[in-house]
Amino acid sequence: MERILIVKRLSEYLFLWALGGTLYYSFEMMFRGFSHWSMFLLGGICLVFFAQQGMWTGWTAPLWKQVGWCVIFVTACEFITGILVNKVMHWNVWDYTDQPFQIMGQICLPFTIIFSGLCAVGILLSGYLLHFLYGEKMPGFHVL
Repeated sequence: MERILIVKRLSEYLFLWALGGTLYYSFEMMFRGFSHWSMFLLGGICLVFFAQQGMWTGWTAPLWKQVGWCVIFVTACEFITGILVNKVMHWNVWDYTDQPFQIMGQICLPFTIIFSGLCAVGILLSGYLLHFLYGEKMPGFHVL
């Protein structure tokens, strides 16, 4: 029985990772005209986190708190990924040096705000998909 639960959870993570990667890569293609495979990996990791933080809290935390946690996670991951792919490997995937309130050209306030909207969508999407596809607890989203 425990093995079945492990396989189920692995299936959930792989599904969410692939979906998150595909959605974020597609989002960048639509709005920037190009993307990079590293953004597929990052988008997948982020969607898995969106679902995981909801499961950790039983989907009972107010949506604004969940978005806050996820924005912090996404921004930290973007910074770490940026240092690796842009500074260490010199792949030049993105550069925010021309944006206001940026740090080392890797993160900036305008994109953090944009990501907050994507986080809200990702939280809702992951919660409902896990419920309807995998029988996980129905999320009880509330704003306050």
